[in-house]
Amino acid sequence: MANLVPPFTQETAYQKVKFAQDLWNTKDYTVVYKGYTEDSIWRNRDQFFVGHDKIKEFLKKKWENEQGYRLRKELFAFTDNKIAVQFWYEFHDKSGQWYRAYGLEDWTFNEEGKMRKRQMSGNNIKITQEERWFTDDVTDVNTVYISEKHW
Repeated sequence: MANLVPPFTQETAYQKVKFAQDLWNTKDYTVVYKGYTEDSIWRNRDQFFVGHDKIKEFLKKKWENEQGYRLRKELFAFTDNKIAVQFWYEFHDKSGQWYRAYGLEDWTFNEEGKMRKRQMSGNNIKITQEERWFTDDVTDVNTVYISEKHW
């Protein structure tokens, strides 16, 4: 794999997005936070926080509440040290209700390739079991067809 540090090319930006997707799909907050600078600035929907401790706390709580979590990210745009992604993920709450989240993220990286800033805007919609894309039999979320109406 290429060195995934700025300045990004089309290929390295794409690889960085898929690397992040795969890492988040592990749901291991004790590893995921390491991709961010110690003073990384986050906005996630209506939450604002800074740093490794807050990132770990956020991710731990997220994956405790968002069960069955499966994520897909796609490269939207990039510059030398910034990447924008479009994402979709599915999860169910503790009652068993399934949701799909739709959104966009804006990432800024330092020279070592760690994320210095992450802003996420998204919304959740309730879905039925039959409407799910990322079912248990899907081994690779990248193979799921997502139609233009969901872009």
